Amino acid sequence: MIHEKYYAEKEKQEKLLARKNQEADFYNGIYTRYEYPVLTREHVPLTWRYDLSKERNPFFMERLGINAVMNSGAIYLDGKYYLVARVEGNDRKSFFAVAESDNGVDGFRFHDYPILLEDTEKEETNVYDMRLTKHEDGYIYGVFCSEKKDTSVNDLSAAVASAGIVRTKDLKNWERLPNLITKRSPQQRNVVLHPEFVDGKYAFYTRPMDDFIETGSGSGIGFGLCDDICNPVIDEEKMTSLRKYHTITEAKNGAGATPIKSKRGWIHIAHGVRNTAAGLRYVIYAFATDLKDPSKVIAEPSGLLIGPRGMERVGDVSNVLFTNGAIVNEKNEVFIYYASSDTRMHVVKTDMDRLVDYVFNTPRDPERSVLCVAQRCNLIRDNLILLEKR
Repeated sequence: MIHEKYYAEKEKQEKLLARKNQEADFYNGIYTRYEYPVLTREHVPLTWRYDLSKERNPFFMERLGINAVMNSGAIYLDGKYYLVARVEGNDRKSFFAVAESDNGVDGFRFHDYPILLEDTEKEETNVYDMRLTKHEDGYIYGVFCSEKKDTSVNDLSAAVASAGIVRTKDLKNWERLPNLITKRSPQQRNVVLHPEFVDGKYAFYTRPMDDFIETGSGSGIGFGLCDDICNPVIDEEKMTSLRKYHTITEAKNGAGATPIKSKRGWIHIAHGVRNTAAGLRYVIYAFATDLKDPSKVIAEPSGLLIGPRGMERVGDVSNVLFTNGAIVNEKNEVFIYYASSDTRMHVVKTDMDRLVDYVFNTPRDPERSVLCVAQRCNLIRDNLILLEKR
């Protein structure tokens, strides 16, 4: 017998799933923000959390609770918008689940079951933050963080991060491939597969790390090639978007969404991290690389693209925005999906013309306060001259 409380909770959830998202009262000319998150823990099916049997669960308690839904890969297929979300249980273990929407800004519903990966990495404890790439070889690849305990040190919190790889053609059947090996970097997180072959090889954006938390000698986002995706080994990594002192990438940075191809270059949506008295602050930034040489940075607009605002600053890990998914549809509309404070998923919407204009026409950071003020004074002067001519 199904517990009667299920029907009350289901009605409440259906109202949430049917709620239309609204454009927020925010303007910067670059993108549109929306009032509501697109995915939260409340979107997760009740059948994943509760035993519906009144006999087995007389108090209708959550048996397998959900803590957060965040850090979603994204892909557009057959007119629908798909997010492969990181769902974190109350047990701190994360897993992947597919949610789909007809319009990309609301109505996201999870498929009946989460993704059960092949258990090929026997020491793996946790998986998270999948990037989705529709590759020219015909597969959709998911690259994610594969984490295991670091047994080389006497520290219960020490971990080792690698890049796990799966592939699919329908978002239902997933083939697990071997984890990526980078010979010069002990650990890897935030790895993204480039959507096209480069010199006939698979190309990856990496984030070289000395240990699980600190980038150490890793100076930014890396780039490397491998011959065989089924035996993924990168011998050499060269750097692309570099970390810089007293900028939004001072502490760390990492690749986010799969690069977006434009007429002027590959547009990257990444995250940058700086340290503050309140802890690490994560924001989202953009840059572009050359169409023929995707490792070569050709445009770097100054500062952040998206930063946490209002309640986005509050959550499981506060003051954090993180992206690993973006979609371009047939109308050249661009949807950038991001998580706030490791808790919930949001979206901003723009278009290719605006995104290209932002990336290639926003001035670079001159990297010193006196030069930044001079840069701003020039803008003010030009604007005042225009206003005087009215």
